[in-house]
Formats: sequence, structure tokens, C-alpha cells
Amino acid sequence: MLLSELQIKEVIIVENGTRLGHISDLEINEQTGRIVALILYHKKSGVFGKAEEIVIPWNHIVTIGSDVILIHEAHNPDLYPKPLLLE
Repeated sequence: MLLSELQIKEVIIVENGTRLGHISDLEINEQTGRIVALILYHKKSGVFGKAEEIVIPWNHIVTIGSDVILIHEAHNPDLYPKPLLLE
């Protein structure tokens, strides 16, 4: 699958249906060549809202469907949509 194919899929938290947005980039392990995490940029509401980075580890992915990527919720859901690293 190409990055461009992943970027058109919306990322959604499976437990509550929260829409996080679309993938902007991938984090790849240089030694193994495997994807380590998905990176999303979430824009705050408003005209001057600053985009924040959301990093979703690969092991949080439940499934990659034809038009969505379902992920497990973080241990602290209050972090959304602040910059975060899901652990």
C-alpha cells in the first residue's frame, strides 16, 4: 500500500467514534524498514488555529479498511487533540 493510499483514509477511534483526521506522514524504523507510527496533524478550530502533531503507534491500529483506519483509544483520552504520543 502506498502512503498516498493511506493518506485518503480517515483515522477514527473505535471506542467512541472520534475522528482524528488524515495521516500526514509515517514514522519508519530505519533498521527494519517497518512502519512504527502514523503521524497526523490536527488543526485547532478557528482561523489562526495551529496544527498539532498526533503520533499513533502501529500497535494501536485495529484495522485498515477501504476508507477508514480504526485505532484503539489512548489510555488518557483527554489528550485528544493535543499533541501526544500514544503509548
